[in-house]
Amino acid sequence: MSDSADIVIIGSGIGGATMAAALASTGRKIVILERGERLPDSPEARDEEAIFVRGHFRPEETWFTPEGQGFNPGNYYYVGGNSKLFGAALIRYRAEDFHPIRHLGGTTPGWPVTYDEMEPWYQMAEELFGVHGDPAQDPTEPPHSGRYPFPPVPDEKPIADLRERLRQAGVQPASLPLGIDIERWLDRGQTPWDAFPDTTGAKSDAEAVGLAQALAHPNVRLETGAMVTRLVMGQGGRISHVEFMQRGNARRILAPLVILSAGAVNSAVLLLRSANEAFPSGLANRSDQVGRNFMNHNCSAVLAIHPLRRNRAVYQKTLMINDFYLGGGPGDAPLGNIQLLGKISGTILSASAQIPRVLAGWIARHSVDFYAMSEDLPDPESRVTIKGDRILLDWKRSNWDTHEALVARLKALLRRAGFPVVLSRPFDRRTPSHQCGTTRMGRNPATSVVDVNCRSHDHPNLFVVDAGFLPTSAAVNPALTIAAQALRSANHIKQRDLAA
Repeated sequence: MSDSADIVIIGSGIGGATMAAALASTGRKIVILERGERLPDSPEARDEEAIFVRGHFRPEETWFTPEGQGFNPGNYYYVGGNSKLFGAALIRYRAEDFHPIRHLGGTTPGWPVTYDEMEPWYQMAEELFGVHGDPAQDPTEPPHSGRYPFPPVPDEKPIADLRERLRQAGVQPASLPLGIDIERWLDRGQTPWDAFPDTTGAKSDAEAVGLAQALAHPNVRLETGAMVTRLVMGQGGRISHVEFMQRGNARRILAPLVILSAGAVNSAVLLLRSANEAFPSGLANRSDQVGRNFMNHNCSAVLAIHPLRRNRAVYQKTLMINDFYLGGGPGDAPLGNIQLLGKISGTILSASAQIPRVLAGWIARHSVDFYAMSEDLPDPESRVTIKGDRILLDWKRSNWDTHEALVARLKALLRRAGFPVVLSRPFDRRTPSHQCGTTRMGRNPATSVVDVNCRSHDHPNLFVVDAGFLPTSAAVNPALTIAAQALRSANHIKQRDLAA
């Protein structure tokens, strides 16, 4: 079964949906292929037992370590991709992140573009996704050419008290830039949104924003249940068509322009699986960089506990601390970002820490829950490969000394702020929620996969626009940077590929 389009977009996450929204007004026939289905509203959408204990929304999928150990990844396959369950934190990289930075674990390579080149697209992405924030609160916030569309999501009373305690302890807490309509979210249920799926449009996720805007145009079509299996190369190195399976039927779609936005791991896997005689190690891979430089932030959950104070917050996730982002470590090395997690419960804590439910409930009622995040540095030996039908993920953690220093600084800060007990636990490879780097952007075709506009160096009609293009992970959530680059890439396509 064959079909045709002017543009095929593979994946409906932040990258793919934003590309679709930006290109929809061209009038070109656009088909979006999404392997998942729309996530329906259901009791499980706000059921912490279903989400955190039974893993109701997790895929029936196994990835493997190089040693053959299988694990179920924290990857989600729905319309909107991983953003359906994201924490809606939409933060710009700091301006310094675009330059080489010396960390305890090594020096980052910097970007082939500057913050000033990205800034207009950051501004446009914030407007598209309706970000709530206040750049004046954060001492590390880079220059903005405009305002956030909405003021910050207000702190709940226990978090307002926390903010003041942190100020008195010597730091400058700032409101976390968020894509959330808090009243609409709470109307559906009094729960956090971090790791809970959105079925109401309250989160500014890829489905509610980018995809909704794209599908308002009659020239844009979404195909769900469409599992892409191969990209096929034709003459001149161009991708001639895309092969996919849909509800048991083998299909293909021809298009003069292909945009791959399946996520950093799955985009790399698809390129590797599309190997041919001219590209025996995979499409877009003359540089041998496809799948390499996998990064996934070094993260820990940090619980600040006071036995005499109850934390009655419902959603909690409104605050961040960047005082240690650009310095504060040994030799004044940068350490990373600190932000609040969605409020944990005894059920959530018991499921993740494997402690008795009664004890977990007491801890959760008396804790404020933080997420400490440090930069993971690119390493060509940290990589995604395939072996038969298996996806192999060999994540080589880097810069761990930096992360340990950040957690230590945070624990000391929280004790000064009046919390006598502070516990921490790192996240592991089973949660690659900030996966990036596998199709890195660069100007040199020998050391990168795509150019500064995310066009493949090897295939003139192939763009790869998801977290894979990120040359560095920085130490903030990647969603806004992916959206900004998608808008930038779409503008390039409109000017260079669709102008005629």
